[in-house]
Amino acid sequence: MSLGDRLRKALEERVYKSAVWTSVFRHGFPDTDRNRLWAIVSNVFLHLHPTRTKGHAVRLRYTWCMGGLAFFLFLHLTITGVFLMFYYRPTPEYAYTDIVSLREDVPLGAFMRNSHRWAAHAMVIVVWLHMLRVFLTGSYKKPREFNWVVGVALLTLTLLLSFTGYLLPWDQTALWAVTVGTNMAGAHPFIGREGPGAPLLGCDDFQVIHAKSDIRFLLLCGSVVGPAALLRFYVLHCVLLPLVAGVLMAVHFWRVRKDGFSAPL
Repeated sequence: MSLGDRLRKALEERVYKSAVWTSVFRHGFPDTDRNRLWAIVSNVFLHLHPTRTKGHAVRLRYTWCMGGLAFFLFLHLTITGVFLMFYYRPTPEYAYTDIVSLREDVPLGAFMRNSHRWAAHAMVIVVWLHMLRVFLTGSYKKPREFNWVVGVALLTLTLLLSFTGYLLPWDQTALWAVTVGTNMAGAHPFIGREGPGAPLLGCDDFQVIHAKSDIRFLLLCGSVVGPAALLRFYVLHCVLLPLVAGVLMAVHFWRVRKDGFSAPL
């Protein structure tokens, strides 16, 4: 063994056996199969992964890495979204001017906003591709049926996050896009005043929109896109939907750990 190898080994032993290292990593350096297993199980981030998996089940040509990319984009959107919240006020008087100020006056503001917007578009595409990959490879089959349902719910939340963020710039494009989208929701069967089965809701006058007769009222907190709708969409986009998505992602990762990575047939 050369002098350099001996020095490197002595340094590794000094680091890996130090009080600082062993206090953070409870099982030392994972130089054995058993230690590698315990290092994954006891790590706050790695424990969501299976302790053992087949090599071909994690190849890029099989997984497309779409699940990891979707999670990375969610983290990116969370970080950039928190930055944008420092400069945005969800009121009709300030919403549009804050967006203009963010683009013109705030250092790196235009970059952060455009990065957030393009990452949102990319996340919709990546989640769709992830679902497509899972379907094509049959990864939704037993014992992963429940995780497929969780994935469908996450896809729905991804679309809702994209939709609720559309109104926040408070420009003409956002106003009319949300108007069209909520009108489509109003035509939903059994929950919209213009949809099939609306008489079953017990509403006598369908020209009057209220909480009991129309899902559109629930989305807009009124009959038109106004200040209440802006605040409601802001809370949905920044608080409620991300929290629900975060919980479902934790469940999704936990089920991957329990069920194991799917492998090609």
